[in-house]
Amino acid sequence: MPTQRTAARSFRDLVVWQKAHEFVLAVYRLTGSFPDREKFGLSNQMRRASVSIAANIAEGFGKRSPAEKARFLNIAEGSLEECRYYLILTHDLGYGPTDSLTATLEETSRLLNAYARAILASGS
Repeated sequence: MPTQRTAARSFRDLVVWQKAHEFVLAVYRLTGSFPDREKFGLSNQMRRASVSIAANIAEGFGKRSPAEKARFLNIAEGSLEECRYYLILTHDLGYGPTDSLTATLEETSRLLNAYARAILASGS
């Protein structure tokens, strides 16, 4: 018997937002252990970019037209790519383990791409 999907009432109902929020929380935990000299550097940049992913998914959810929704999802995708680089940099600088965050980011990326395609295909 096929599962019936219900429309999301809030951005919090979106699996892609939930995964993005999980990523944000993990970034905050990781960057909390960065050296003090990174407080206004990499730590701040990484936190802002990760928050931007979840925030733009949320903001896009509230937009009425598919084009507006897609624009905010595209911004989220850009922030996701920014975070992808920050994870590489974090690893290369030896600031902490990034494998788990990279896996969460990859899953978020897949979900975000699928959500954006669905929005554009459905016209809603």
